[in-house]
Amino acid sequence: MRDFTEPSELRRLVRVALGSRCRVTGVERLRGGSKKGVYRLALTGTGAPPTVIAYSWAPQENFWPSVPTDPLTPASGLAPFLAAHHTLNAAGARTPHLLHASESADHADLALVEDVPGDTLERAFTTDPPRAAKALAELSFTLDRMSAHTAPHPARTPASTSEALTLTRALSDLAEAAARDPRVSEAQPALSDRLHALHAAVTPRTAYSLVHGELGPDHVLLTPDAHPVLIDIEGLLHFDPEHEHAFLRLRFGPHYAKLARPSLDPARLALHTLALHLSLVAGPLRLLDGDFPHRDAMRGIAEHNTREALRLALPE
Repeated sequence: MRDFTEPSELRRLVRVALGSRCRVTGVERLRGGSKKGVYRLALTGTGAPPTVIAYSWAPQENFWPSVPTDPLTPASGLAPFLAAHHTLNAAGARTPHLLHASESADHADLALVEDVPGDTLERAFTTDPPRAAKALAELSFTLDRMSAHTAPHPARTPASTSEALTLTRALSDLAEAAARDPRVSEAQPALSDRLHALHAAVTPRTAYSLVHGELGPDHVLLTPDAHPVLIDIEGLLHFDPEHEHAFLRLRFGPHYAKLARPSLDPARLALHTLALHLSLVAGPLRLLDGDFPHRDAMRGIAEHNTREALRLALPE
C-alpha cells in the first residue's frame, strides 16, 4: 500500500495560499491520476471557497515504473504544469484558476487550483446532452484558438520533424508491445512496414499547433454555465494538429464530428492514428508492471488498441 501525500502537507499548502483562518476539514484523493495525486479539499473559514483541488507531484504519486525518454514523452511536474497553464491562458483556453504553487526540495511540488463545480464533459454526454452540446461547441472554438498558436518547431526540440519523432516513438512502442503480446509480435513486421509507408506519405510542414495531447472528454470540466475547462495539461506541446485529432476521434467517438476539421492532412492523420494505437498498447501494459490499482481499465485499453492496430496493419 502506497503512502500518498501527507494531509499535513496539503493543510500547509492551504494556509500559505489562503491564510491561517482557512482550515481544511476534509481530504479526498480523486480517482484516475497515474502521475500525480489529485485531492479535493473541503474548507472552512472566512472568505474560503467550499472546496479546492490540490495537485501533488510527489514521487509516491507516480505509478509509472518507467517511461520512454524522448520529446513525445508527456511532461510531468510543477514546472511543465505552470508553463502549460500560462500558455493555454495566453491562447484563450480556460483552465482551473491557479491559487498557489509550491516548489520545495524537502516536500512534494504542489499546486492549489479552483475546484470547478460542474461535471466532466464525458459525464454530461449522458446526464445532460443539451449542456454537453453547448460545451462541445465552445470546445471546438477553443481548439481553433489553440491551433492558431503556432511554433516553427515540433515538440520540445528543433532538431527533428514531427513525422520523424512520431515514427521513432511508434516503432519503440511497437517493439515494447511485441515483447508483451504474441499477437503484436506476430504482426510486428507488417506493423513496422505500415508505419514506414505512412511516414513516407507525409509531406513537409513548417508550422506546428498547440495541442493538449490527451484531450478526452474526461479531461474537460464544465462550469455551471457549461464553459469547458481543460485539465491534465502538463503534456501540452506544439505538434501536428493531427496528433491531437487522432486522440479526439478515438475518445469522443460519435461526438467527434463537432470537433473535426477538413483542413487536417489525411496522411498525417493516418500516421498519428496508428502511432496512437501502439502507444495505447505499450503504455497501459507498462503501467501494469507496477501497482496501478485500476488494472481492468488498463487491460481494456490495451486490448481495444491492440485490435485496432492489427486491423490497420492487417486489413481483410
